[in-house]
Amino acid sequence: MRKRALDLLARREHAVAELTRKLIEKGFDEIFVDEALSVLVDDGLLSDARYAESYVRSRMNKGFGPVRIREELRQRGVASVLVSDCVDFQDRCWIETARAAWQKRFGGKIPEDIKARAKQLQFLQYRGFTTEQTKHIFKDLD
Repeated sequence: MRKRALDLLARREHAVAELTRKLIEKGFDEIFVDEALSVLVDDGLLSDARYAESYVRSRMNKGFGPVRIREELRQRGVASVLVSDCVDFQDRCWIETARAAWQKRFGGKIPEDIKARAKQLQFLQYRGFTTEQTKHIFKDLD
């Protein structure tokens, strides 16, 4: 089981809850999985904090915002404290990430009417950006 866990960790970082679920789905007993993973945590080979940092960086590079990333981390079993440490809503880089996602999707074209503007705002909110962050994109263009 340790070998299987290390194989999964060699590919990418995993949250403890995510790795637990994967190993149980492979047929390993839950008690043994918990013991094996606690040893990996103690050895520094498995870390929710490292996973959260990696996940935030990866999703941010793909154009997703802090609201969506925060929810995805919670769904993956990462503790709220770690999520709060990794996802800072006030960070100015979220505005730049939102602008980059908007430019990629809409070619940087300023919406001509309210319907088009609403569509663009809806896209950004679906991606996980706050209303405050999306306001900056259009405010800078107007």
